[in-house]
Amino acid sequence: MSEKNNLSGTEKIKMASQGLRGTLKESLKDAHTGAIREDDQALVKFHGMYMQDDRDRREERSRKKLEPLYSFMIRLRLPGGFMTPEQWIGLHHVAGNYSTGTIKITTRQTIQLHGILKSHTKPTISAFNTMHLDSIAACGDVNRNVTCASHPKESPLHEEIYQFAREISAHHLPKTRGYYEVWMDAEKLVETTEEDPLYQDRYLPRKFKIGIAIPPNNDVDVFINDLGLIAIIEDGVLKGYNFAAGGGLGSTHGNAATYARLGSMLGYVPKEQTLKAIYEVITVQRDFGNRSDRKQSRLKYTIDKLGVDTYREEVEKRCGFKFEPARPYTFTSRKDAYGWSQNHEGKWYYTLFVENGRVVDENGYLLKSGLLKVAETGKANFRFTCNQNLILSDIPGEAKATIEQILEEHQIIKSTETSSSMRRNSMACVALNTCGLAMAEAQRYLPTLISKIEPLLQKHQLQEDDIIVRMTGCPNGCGRSPNAEIGFVGTSMGKYNLHIGGDRLGARLNTKYKDSLDETGILETLDGLFDVYVKERNTGETFGDFSQRKWITPDL
Repeated sequence: MSEKNNLSGTEKIKMASQGLRGTLKESLKDAHTGAIREDDQALVKFHGMYMQDDRDRREERSRKKLEPLYSFMIRLRLPGGFMTPEQWIGLHHVAGNYSTGTIKITTRQTIQLHGILKSHTKPTISAFNTMHLDSIAACGDVNRNVTCASHPKESPLHEEIYQFAREISAHHLPKTRGYYEVWMDAEKLVETTEEDPLYQDRYLPRKFKIGIAIPPNNDVDVFINDLGLIAIIEDGVLKGYNFAAGGGLGSTHGNAATYARLGSMLGYVPKEQTLKAIYEVITVQRDFGNRSDRKQSRLKYTIDKLGVDTYREEVEKRCGFKFEPARPYTFTSRKDAYGWSQNHEGKWYYTLFVENGRVVDENGYLLKSGLLKVAETGKANFRFTCNQNLILSDIPGEAKATIEQILEEHQIIKSTETSSSMRRNSMACVALNTCGLAMAEAQRYLPTLISKIEPLLQKHQLQEDDIIVRMTGCPNGCGRSPNAEIGFVGTSMGKYNLHIGGDRLGARLNTKYKDSLDETGILETLDGLFDVYVKERNTGETFGDFSQRKWITPDL
């Protein structure tokens, strides 16, 4: 069992929190600071928020003897990444009234807003509540936003699987009413903390992520989740799910005990038993996960400590049934299908490229304004992808021309169609200026770096090659750099470790190839790698597969 006599500070805060309430009400009333109390900074994550400060202005503020410019990031809980046009309109105005104005699509199919002042947190949450949106459990040591294959065209059964993602999310929510008491001034119904059979008073050792993939597209990157579910469809019927457990991409520079890991296959579960199996996978992590060292507390470390077979057996014991052998499936892609498509019901979909998930009017490109116009037609739902893009979905045939005209007028179709394959297959985490863990830039720099890589692609005639490139400002993996074909991991300002050798389907991690390269070093190295790749690759061989064969495991 976990280390009961050596609990981390966060564990003690959770257990003393009275159902995640802590002293958040008192912190919010304190007008002398833009921050909240230290213990509350841990608890507010469970409510879907992080306290941050503007790192670009730290030095200036310090020089003037002012406290850091504190603000909050609020992340919505959107299982399966779905939003109605009415909700998008509301989100647009909330972003303009209370945040920096940028709507950020995350790598887990949801939305987050940055730069929200403490005094604006309650109005923001209240506004979301009127739209039937919430942020509870979007962060913190709980089951977080459940991701699901994003495009309804993937399968006639997409709606059934999407609804299951919503059911998983609802079933594993914390039972506390503290969220409503703190942010919406709901009355406390009882004096004692509510019973929570799943989370008890200690919640999970660390965050827990679930994703559902519908083969043949692995657009959710299913193996990077704590629990990945692969839908098994036979003769047009959803039979059940293969379970892959123990994924997670975070690590720490210089700490070999931390590492990225892809999920291990536990086996197959019929759909009628799937919810029970998910619940017990979580309870085993709750009871066996490390609670003394947060760097060792994700499910991947628990599984490696116990062994896959032992973990499976403990889950089976709690379920009362056994996993069956995993059933066959095939992935052929993990990218978004850009442009127009039509599903089996005759509905239309337009997948548009949103670079690093930033929805904003900027440099003459009025993406945010254009999407508001689309939402105001009331004819398109909004679905977010795990690649930080957006699908305008469920469009009736008679509305297609109107929406297409809006997209053309706002240069949205042009931006999607003219962006290079590498740019459209790129991803970056938020990093600076708000992330407190970032060692280097990511989303603010990757577009510039790709503009400098693109001439190299032209030089080597690789401009149509769907090479997957990802950048993170630190090794925590939020931009999923460890399972890209080319991954950049920040080490210090302007310096990145270069990783290569991940596969195109998300079933193999990459490997560090060079340490702490600056921009010149990155471009020179890639130029050389591309040159060899073009000259020596096998027919149909991807850059990641070639890199693995040529440079990572050349003797195998």
